Amino acid sequence: MSALDPWIIALDNSLRTLGAAARASRPCPRPSSCPDQPDLTPEDQALAGALMRVNHTGEVCAQALYEAQALAARQPGVRDHMRAAAQDEVDHLAWTQARLTALKSRPSLLDPLWYAGAFSIGWVAGKAGDRWSLGFMAETERQVEQHLNSHLDRLPAGDVASRAIVTQMRDDEARHARTAIEYGGAELPRPVAWLMRRAAQVMTTVAHRL
Repeated sequence: MSALDPWIIALDNSLRTLGAAARASRPCPRPSSCPDQPDLTPEDQALAGALMRVNHTGEVCAQALYEAQALAARQPGVRDHMRAAAQDEVDHLAWTQARLTALKSRPSLLDPLWYAGAFSIGWVAGKAGDRWSLGFMAETERQVEQHLNSHLDRLPAGDVASRAIVTQMRDDEARHARTAIEYGGAELPRPVAWLMRRAAQVMTTVAHRL
């Protein structure tokens, strides 16, 4: 490929992400014993829709982060690792989009802004070097895992379909964090991890409403 080809692919991926064209390579997780579409009160449906909108926005950001980190990676193995993780995130993106539709909700109106910001952050992390980029990935996934656990606490008990999706997403994110460390990811300084957490809080708070 020419030097321009990866950027053309990145542009194509961004359009697919923001255009709701993601296609999952794995079946959407389903509840084992409860109906997929239980009757939810209007309040529970609105809450579940808002929480799944936040999760969908998180997956939009994940696509941007890993696309930028893969572009900036120095070692082919690290680049391949980013691409593999991004494929899991494509599954998450498609699942959350489908669940938003089922809940009669919508993605965040600010997804293009979130994507651009996450791409910029991912590019900086990638340019810092592969060890720091992998460390950034590990810290991101650990924080996402905590965030998804909090959503499992907040989702309506009757929304077993959303719970099944969030549970699988959480397990995938935990695996990504472990493998990033195994690939040689460096532990990030505490101030950096703190800033990442604060930035994520801004995104989740705004996406919950918009």
